[in-house]
Amino acid sequence: MQGERSAGDEQWSSRTGFVLAAVGAAVGLGNVWRFSAVAGTNGGGAYVLPYLVAAFVLAAPLLVLEFAVGRAYRTDVVGAFRAVRPWLAPAGWAAVGAVFVLLSYYLVLTGWVLAFALAALLGREFTFVAFTAGWAPVGYFLAAAAVVAVVVSLGVRDGIERLSKLAIPIVFLVLVGLGAFAFTLPGAREGLTFLFAPRTDALADPGVWVAALGQVFFSLSVGQGVMLTYGAYLPDEVDLRRSAVVITVADVAVALVAGVAIFPVVFSFGLEPSAGTALAFETLPTAFAAMPGGRFVAVAFFSLLFLAAVTSAVSLLEVGVSTATGNTRLSRRAATAALSVGMVVLGLPSALSYSAVDLRLGGVPVLDALDGSVGTFALPFTALLTVLAFVWLTEPAIVRERLGGGSIVPLLRYAVPIVLGATTTYRLVTAGRGGFGRVPDAIHPDAGVASLLVLGIVCLALVGWYWTREQQSSRAARRGRTERD
Repeated sequence: MQGERSAGDEQWSSRTGFVLAAVGAAVGLGNVWRFSAVAGTNGGGAYVLPYLVAAFVLAAPLLVLEFAVGRAYRTDVVGAFRAVRPWLAPAGWAAVGAVFVLLSYYLVLTGWVLAFALAALLGREFTFVAFTAGWAPVGYFLAAAAVVAVVVSLGVRDGIERLSKLAIPIVFLVLVGLGAFAFTLPGAREGLTFLFAPRTDALADPGVWVAALGQVFFSLSVGQGVMLTYGAYLPDEVDLRRSAVVITVADVAVALVAGVAIFPVVFSFGLEPSAGTALAFETLPTAFAAMPGGRFVAVAFFSLLFLAAVTSAVSLLEVGVSTATGNTRLSRRAATAALSVGMVVLGLPSALSYSAVDLRLGGVPVLDALDGSVGTFALPFTALLTVLAFVWLTEPAIVRERLGGGSIVPLLRYAVPIVLGATTTYRLVTAGRGGFGRVPDAIHPDAGVASLLVLGIVCLALVGWYWTREQQSSRAARRGRTERD
């Protein structure tokens, strides 16, 4: 295909650079904010064990698979699906479409974090209600989109890898510092007990397991094409299994340390641990304002949250840019510019849903509706497509060779697709719980249907574009043969 990447086009400079970039893709709002929100709404300690099982037994093997497929084909998401079976290319486009929708509202959230970080730095009083009552969310959304676009336009080594090498160590250091500070608070014991005390009775609740699985897949960026794309830039000598374990451990560690930093604050100030989305933007700022040195803590918290959000957003945009450069004649910078414009257009409704406009879809803010559909249904579905294409529809000998054999193969062949299918079915039956971090709040069924319809239209548009392009290529090839004859 025209423009398709070869192995030598772009590569990570080292295994360390790759691991930090992959950790950056995984560590984001999902770890620091969403993990605490979901853990809080699912009973803390009752949720941690299912979360760990989902991370190491189900998500880590998927990481290895995506890295292996990316490195084997040295191409973008669509190219990898096409390499297995030409008719699977639309599945690749659907995956890219889902990631693009996710990125459009993820940048809105990143803009919120930037706004709170700047407000804390400047010492301004800042409330979420006042912030979303005007037009500021749109401006910060555009600022976040610009930052991400600049990083991706610089390339794999000079942009993504360099950012990750700088940002990820800072995120870890600041988070550990906040965790240590949390131990000095009067509610530290209660917060840690809430987070880590086991509750075996909750293990029988399928909702807890579904929430844990959804959090892990969202956080580790599996099934989104991100790790497949990053795998295409991998040198041949990198140990995939070892790298996947390191990345999973780092991702889980960030989530747990974030919980250690957040829940002592929650219990010290008598706050509600099940506050969901409000935890980061309404509950914690109130606590920061009341504690000694709270301004410094607020600056540190929202700054690390912004760095984590940007590294994740960069990885999502890279999926689209890789696909565009691999299937068109666009350069990296041209593809980044074009996709950034599309990203802004697609993200504006989400930005406007938390602004003076209060734009809604099916009775709920557009952002919540999209997250409820993409995060709940689309991403697990694309993960299932990934397993079916690269495990079930690929020769078993090739699968074993890529993955190195062992228990990982039957896990991916049987356990992962069964769990993904069961999880998606459970969520459909329970009407799909949604909203970023709002697991217990039911979204109106009309919102789920409407948002799924929007996602379907985007995916169908991508499939139609692909089909039209293939038809044009076929006609051009036939004309060429006719002229030669």
